[in-house]
Amino acid sequence: MWDVEIKNGTLVHADRLEKANVYIKDGKIAAVSATELPGAEKTIDASGQYVFPGFIDTHVHSRDPGGTHKEDFAHSTRAAAAGGITSIFEMPNTKPPVDNPANFDAQKANLSEKAFVDFGLWGICLGHLNNDQQLPLAKKGVIGLKFFWGYAVHQKTFELMYNYKPGMEDVIPPFTDGEVYEMFEHAAKTDKVFAIHAENSALIQQLTARVEARGGKTYRDLLEGRPSLAESLTIETGISMARATGARLHILHISTKEGVELVRKAQQEGLPITGETCPHYLFLHEGDYEKVGPKMKVYPPVKFKEDQDALWEGLADGTLSHVCSDHAPHTAEEKDGDLWSIPAGMCGVESLAPLMLNAVSEGRLELTDVSRLLAEGPAKLFGVDKQKGTLAIGSDADVTIVDMNVHKPIVEAELHSKSKVTAYDGFPVKGWPVMTIVRGHVQMAEGQLAEKECGQLILPDDLS
Repeated sequence: MWDVEIKNGTLVHADRLEKANVYIKDGKIAAVSATELPGAEKTIDASGQYVFPGFIDTHVHSRDPGGTHKEDFAHSTRAAAAGGITSIFEMPNTKPPVDNPANFDAQKANLSEKAFVDFGLWGICLGHLNNDQQLPLAKKGVIGLKFFWGYAVHQKTFELMYNYKPGMEDVIPPFTDGEVYEMFEHAAKTDKVFAIHAENSALIQQLTARVEARGGKTYRDLLEGRPSLAESLTIETGISMARATGARLHILHISTKEGVELVRKAQQEGLPITGETCPHYLFLHEGDYEKVGPKMKVYPPVKFKEDQDALWEGLADGTLSHVCSDHAPHTAEEKDGDLWSIPAGMCGVESLAPLMLNAVSEGRLELTDVSRLLAEGPAKLFGVDKQKGTLAIGSDADVTIVDMNVHKPIVEAELHSKSKVTAYDGFPVKGWPVMTIVRGHVQMAEGQLAEKECGQLILPDDLS
């Protein structure tokens, strides 16, 4: 009668714990019962363990196609499964980018044959280059729309230019506020989440030039060139534009106390503004640079202890909707160099859930918080909560089983990404995912990955 029975575990919902068994049929959760129901073909005994809705990572850069020497989708989705993640949302800044329905279809075809877990696709916003494509992308099934605010765009390839300098050939400079406002207007018509990378390019260029002129090379110098003000200025502008247009603004990878407070005030005003943060902002601060070194360079940069504390507060009071990895690998060779010349980004999809579970062991979070921040919260925000994010009957049978008594460190060399650079090498963790189930398929058990891909494209509930 049942394909899979998960028995003797404690179910972790976003609002409660429940002692119950879960029954899976045809890739869906078919029953949840406090008593054992007979007839299962496969039984998983979760005694002493916690049964979560499958964890979702909404912010992943697998660099496929375009940068596959750093990472590819086969590796990133295996890393996801190894870390207890059952669904990832893939960012659109690939080559070519997901900037129109044809490229959406091409990316779906490219990734589907490699997907070890389920995946959603972001669409990219490139101003006048594709404003007219935002609504078609929404109808096609993007999970959300992303604008890399402050980044230049290559005129021929549409590749993002992360360190723009005036006079670059074949490069469209960062968009003006007027051009950005038009993007907000188009995004509002889609009713999709319009997500922004919030850093003020003009301020960063000015301050970075000042730091470089005096020969600044330290991590504190990097923060002087990319200060908290760069984030808060952009968030403030974004909130003002969202207020004027009705767009559903989402602030990506918030790194500052000012960012948290701006989102909190906007929500108190009743605006549809949300925000996320990432483990590197929760578990690292500028004082860790001496120990971790260039591996912790990300954009926006990891800032100060007071920012870290404010981010934890934002998670506790619900200001921040969820936590995601911003998985953005680079090769070890690329990350081994001068702080100012190496690229920003590191592995994160495999360590996301272990780090958040360790926060439970340390008393920073409750188990229910992890369910809210890694499952129910992101599923609701992106409109896939009829399929993902809960252990409700009829939902996809996505399950992450956790053993809070497993105590071991994160080991860089053991990560499953193509490039394995992480700021958490040797970081001790108590509480690990021990099984990852995607629509009834066991994709990871006790650290061992299955042999076959099973991942499928996730469409929003209104299109599925």
